[in-house]
Amino acid sequence: MGESRKSFIKKSAFGMAGLTIGGMGMSSASYANIMGSNERLNLAVVGLGRRAHAWPEAIALEESNARLLYLCDVMKSRRESAAENYSEVLGYTPELENDVRKILEDNEVDAIINATPDHWHAPGTCYASEAGKHVYVEKPCSHNPREGELLVECQKKYGNVIQMGNQRRASAITQELISEIHNGLIGEPYKAVASYYNDRGEVPVATPAPVPEGLNWELFQGPAPRQEYVHNAWDYNWHWYGWKWGTAEAGNNAIHAVDIARWALQVEQPKRVVTNAHKQHFPDDGWTMYDTMDATLTFPGDKVIRWDGKSRNGYDTYGGQGPVVYGTEGVIKFLSSGYELYDREGDLIRSDSDEEDTGRSKINRHVLNFLNAIRGKAELNSPIDEGATSTLLCHLMNISARTGKALDVNAENGRIQDEGAMQLWDREYEPGWEPKI
Repeated sequence: MGESRKSFIKKSAFGMAGLTIGGMGMSSASYANIMGSNERLNLAVVGLGRRAHAWPEAIALEESNARLLYLCDVMKSRRESAAENYSEVLGYTPELENDVRKILEDNEVDAIINATPDHWHAPGTCYASEAGKHVYVEKPCSHNPREGELLVECQKKYGNVIQMGNQRRASAITQELISEIHNGLIGEPYKAVASYYNDRGEVPVATPAPVPEGLNWELFQGPAPRQEYVHNAWDYNWHWYGWKWGTAEAGNNAIHAVDIARWALQVEQPKRVVTNAHKQHFPDDGWTMYDTMDATLTFPGDKVIRWDGKSRNGYDTYGGQGPVVYGTEGVIKFLSSGYELYDREGDLIRSDSDEEDTGRSKINRHVLNFLNAIRGKAELNSPIDEGATSTLLCHLMNISARTGKALDVNAENGRIQDEGAMQLWDREYEPGWEPKI
């Protein structure tokens, strides 16, 4: 099929700018060059860390009509482990590869699931878009605010489908509840409190060490400036070992509830961001970022989103991670698989739950939505302009924390009105690895 297949599938994609998404005010656009509903999509999963378990069931679904051609990771043991696990679900073994660039050269690949570390999310998505691939990119979609802008520019240039992996947008009960909020269920929503709690323990100090057997440290670093290997950096702890690779807990987990809060309040960029963020636990371990953050984002119309993040304190302050949305006539508490509705006096007047609305089912629906959007059969749950807008809130929280400043923000474009803080809007790249538009 070769080049003709690549061209055909690229033409079947539709632009994101005209989509209707959860009442965020965008108009619907007609589809063009719709792919036949029975057209099988060839996929690659890139990044086989702790999210590797998320994808095989979704890919194996009959309605996905997909085939996995590649499993890709920079660590040999992860490729081999994933091959064993995926083959049990899929009934066949995909080809194993350590370099995503080789996968992007294969014209048979229609789309990739980009589940790499944060510093690879936007550059990898841009590389894939240039190569004519559609991309499901894990949250956060970018490592810094400029990369969010680049992703939107990239999608507009290449016309491909790019969805962020904030799978709570795929929950039917959440979609219905958001619609009710927008139609006045709790009056005018004005505030949302999102939270995260976890009992993460001590992490090793990142001391220089030999590169582990089977790890391509050059490819792990990819777009990030080069440094010598430090103990355990390739595994999950890259999240906490400085800003070269990770985005701390705001990018790692705040994005989920903050995204739903923004959706509920129907807000875009804030006008002010204030954080109080510090490392409060295990002062001598290797964790170099904050592990505790309280952030307040104020939007035009005096709407507010607050995030209470506790990475290493497992106390469940709000009875779930929310968000809790306050309106002039009531309160909604979002739960993991349902909600509780309270009137203005604080009395519970309605609740609902769906045992089938699990984390697994949300992922499956979100991936299926992505595949059907490629075929022109669905509107994306989280097109990249929406994903980038929500991710920007997390970046602004991080920049406020890193600078120790309250940030005044241009609510028209999200840009910080402080020259010093704007130095963190972008990042330095390893020469030759810059995102391509």
